[in-house]
This record gives sequence, structure tokens and C-alpha cells, in this order.
Amino acid sequence: MTASPLPLHVEVSGLEPGPDVDTFLLIHGYAGCTFTWRYWGPRLAARGHVVALDLKGFGNAPKPDDGLYGPEHQAELVHRLVEERDLHRITVIGHSLGGGVALLTALRLADAHTRRLERMVIVSGAAYDQRLPPFVRMADYPRLASLLFRALGSERVVRTVLGQIVHDPSSVDEAQVRGYATPLASDGALRALLETARQIRPSDLDSVTARYRELHVPTLLLWGRGDRVVPLSTGERLERELPDARLHILERCGHLPAEELPDESYTLLERFLEERLSRS
Repeated sequence: MTASPLPLHVEVSGLEPGPDVDTFLLIHGYAGCTFTWRYWGPRLAARGHVVALDLKGFGNAPKPDDGLYGPEHQAELVHRLVEERDLHRITVIGHSLGGGVALLTALRLADAHTRRLERMVIVSGAAYDQRLPPFVRMADYPRLASLLFRALGSERVVRTVLGQIVHDPSSVDEAQVRGYATPLASDGALRALLETARQIRPSDLDSVTARYRELHVPTLLLWGRGDRVVPLSTGERLERELPDARLHILERCGHLPAEELPDESYTLLERFLEERLSRS
């Protein structure tokens, strides 16, 4: 585990970086943290250099009161991290909001005319304009949201939200609740959460989405059939608009494929990585 001068929390594991070593850059979603990758991370560490992030305002990352919490701000920080650490052979893996940050980061890397990015994996990723889920829309009423959050406590809020976004609510266990709730109880976490929600749609979203066709890297799209947060139609549209994308739909799965179906989802990821390795 290493500290970053950027307002990110960075955890590294696996192989030492090198010219023949793949780098897996893991980006969590809204209200998430590196805990999201507890099933995939150790497996990826056996085959490459893993860089897992807590985005600004989440998990153990700093939570400055600067108002800069949009996905474009997060993508700028991730791009700076990639440049500062001189990361290469990157497979960027983003979930939910982190999928949107991954796409924005990929565009920044393309604009920099670097050959750092090898592949993308978008897991239930936010990519287009859509109806926001209730737990994000609550940011429109910050006083009410703060009152409810403090009255109910982070664990009860997280337990309720997780039950709403997975296919099988009975699968949500206490370890999962604590893994997400504990960081949200830290100083500044609620403010950062609400700031992120208010800025979650980039002001130039239409111009961003028009550029997805420029991302000529192999891309795996993973979606749960029952995703009620980012609809399956988003994955279907990405498959049409990204030049080299393949969509896999997981049955009996909601918004958290890497957690709800860790073995099945990782098998699809591993197959994607092996196919691309053999082609290269």
C-alpha cells in the first residue's frame, strides 16, 4: 500500500510493474471504494500489477471541500496518476460511476497520444444520460439527505441500498454492509457523496459520448440482466458505439456483477484477457 500526492487513495498489489507486465487499474463506483474488488483483486494480482483506487472523496481518499467532484475531475486525477507512475499495458476496469471515469480517462489518454491503454473492462458502467436512481437523486435535497443519513446511520442506509440494487437481497451480508458503510461514516464523506451526486452528469456529456467511437481498444462489457441502476440498454449501446466491444449479460444478477457472481464474472474477465493475449 502506498500513498499518493494526489487526492486519491492507492493500493498496489501483485507483480512489480515492468515492460512485460500488465497493469490492472481498478476504479470503483458511486459510494464505493477498493472493497468493491475484494474478489477480483487477488486473482488479478496473480497475473499482473494491480493499482486499485479510492477516488477523491471516497474510502480512504482525501475529501477536500473544493467542489470538484464530477467524473471529469476524477478522470483528470486518474490520468495524472497514470502519468506520474508511468503506467503501461493498462487494462482499466471501472464499475458504475467508475465505468464513466474509465471512459473519460481513456479519452484523455487518447488525447495525450500515448500507448498506455491496452484494454477496457466496463462493469455496469455509467456512460450516457439516464434517469438517476433514488439514492443519487436525494442529493437534490441535501438537508433532508443529511438528516436521514445521520438519523439512520451509514450501516442501515448501505444495507437498504444494497438490497435495492442486487438481484437477491438475501445475499447481502454484514461484512459487505460494513465494507461500504465504514468509510461513509468518516469526516467529510457525506459532503463528498452529495457533491458527487450533484455533479454526476458532466455538462458536456453529449460531446463526450460522441467520442466513444475513438476508443479503439478491446473492451469487455459486463452487465447484470436485472441492473436497476445503470440499465442494460447502456451496455447494449456501448457495444454498438465502441469500435471493439463485446457485451456479456449475467443472468440473475443486478448492479454488482463482481460481487453477486464473483466466480462467473471473473471467468468472463479471464477469458477476455486470455483471448486478447493470444491475439497479441
